[in-house]
Amino acid sequence: MQDSNIKNPIIEFVDVSFSYEAEDDGTQKVLDKINLSIKPGEFICILGHNGSGKSTLAKLTNAIYVPQKGRVVVDGKDTADENLVNDIRQTVGMVFQNPDNQIVATIVEDDVAFGPENLGVAPEEIRQRVDKALKDVGMYDYRHHEPHKLSGGQKQRIAIAGILAMQTKCMVLDEPTAMLDPVGRAEVFETVMRLNKDFGITVIFITHFMEEAVKAERVLVMDDGKIVQDGSPREVFSDVQKIKSVGLDVPQASELCYRLRKAGIDLPPGMLDEEECANAIIKAAEDIS
Repeated sequence: MQDSNIKNPIIEFVDVSFSYEAEDDGTQKVLDKINLSIKPGEFICILGHNGSGKSTLAKLTNAIYVPQKGRVVVDGKDTADENLVNDIRQTVGMVFQNPDNQIVATIVEDDVAFGPENLGVAPEEIRQRVDKALKDVGMYDYRHHEPHKLSGGQKQRIAIAGILAMQTKCMVLDEPTAMLDPVGRAEVFETVMRLNKDFGITVIFITHFMEEAVKAERVLVMDDGKIVQDGSPREVFSDVQKIKSVGLDVPQASELCYRLRKAGIDLPPGMLDEEECANAIIKAAEDIS
């Protein structure tokens, strides 16, 4: 008998491979036999250098791409079935790096309404969805503003509201904070974290900022089209050498403790923030004295 508390994956990759056509008429493999299971309500950060396959993986989650080998299943639906594409994209919404590329209207509330309108949602229902989505991302007071006059962080929150108005179960964000200043990055990431916590929306967040990755529930590290690490932030960042071997940095606290351990100081692995690191160093100093 199956445990009723076990949830089926909202997204599942089964032996997925994907290649692009190369300039020499050959092919360049971008993903190589990816197996990945994502549970409803998870908050996952994906790390990897440019060309590691992160963005391709993201586009496979909502049928922008379909696998050349293997299967991607979204909420029980195979993304290769063309008849299910609209259902899949209503389940998994995408937010990209440049918010200007996603804005289609000249007024904020019209932009947020665009997705539900395309789904054929009734006008009165659209009104309710748009208002709620804008309130959920803290942008309701800007509903009559022109998007191009907003900051980068505000534009990204409008893009997120557009996904929420479609009532998606999962949100995939492909480096949405890469073009933002520190204030904009913080407001976007905190908004996404709150949506995950308060509403149970599954989040796949691609980033190269370690301070974002340490706050995730689960971290995936990609290299050369493969998932080379998969675990909690503490588990992943405990292996500093492995992270560095694929061309990535680690959080400053992890780096400092790693160097101190190499110097012979007894510190626990996997330090993620400055306070935790400082307390461990103080304790180690007290033990030495």
